[in-house]
Amino acid sequence: MLFAGQPVPLDNWQVRERIEYEFYQFLGDEGENIILAKRTGRCFPLVERMLAEAGMPDDLKYVLLVESKCLPAATSSAKAAGPWQFTSSTGRHFDLERTYWKDERRDLERSTEAAIKYLKVLHNLFDDWYLALAAYNAGEKRIRMALRDQKVADYWKVRFNSETMRYIPRILAVKEIFSQPEKFLGLAKEDLYTPVDTEKVTVKIAGQRQHLSSLAAEFGSYFLELKLLNPEIRKDFLPGGTHEIRVPRQSIPGCPEGCDNPHAP
Repeated sequence: MLFAGQPVPLDNWQVRERIEYEFYQFLGDEGENIILAKRTGRCFPLVERMLAEAGMPDDLKYVLLVESKCLPAATSSAKAAGPWQFTSSTGRHFDLERTYWKDERRDLERSTEAAIKYLKVLHNLFDDWYLALAAYNAGEKRIRMALRDQKVADYWKVRFNSETMRYIPRILAVKEIFSQPEKFLGLAKEDLYTPVDTEKVTVKIAGQRQHLSSLAAEFGSYFLELKLLNPEIRKDFLPGGTHEIRVPRQSIPGCPEGCDNPHAP
């Protein structure tokens, strides 16, 4: 078994047991896993493309399933948010804007850009994907202190808190299951949800604000759909000014199928 090109030491008894525990924990909830596998068809393609363009391992996409189950509106008790579960401070450090109106941590494209930057930093620090991901989970200072105090340099030989001990085994279990949904869940590729065909458009709000329902109507869409396609918009309104939003490509008014979007910048 490999992850991001690194071997998994399954010949170590405690490593194998930790991974198997997480593997069977995931398999225990078949209904949840079927929906999660279907959801990967919608959230993985963009992330796969961005990882490839950045020269990053494709396996990093499985972090999304452990962090947020690919849900843009996911939040944690530590007030982390979005698909990659950024806290406000870490998000700001990696250029994710959070205002009264908008939270870019919940935007899959923008948060993936930030996650790629952050994971590159961590991998450069540790030169090891297991330690880099442990630091993504617990913070680089905690990982460095644990390595120093326990006098080891191998993730699999360090005792961390329970969450970080389970974090990498969970990612590996997720990779095993969701890279082979036909084997473990009986799902074919065509059973997965397909990405919604959307287009980014620039809109100008002339007054103080405009409700998303009226904005959606301009593009042949509706309030719920616009909210789902733009999870970074925190309110039901957009303030006056210029904004970029996603709308369904096929619902652009006056635009026959396949034509260029007249509203695009």
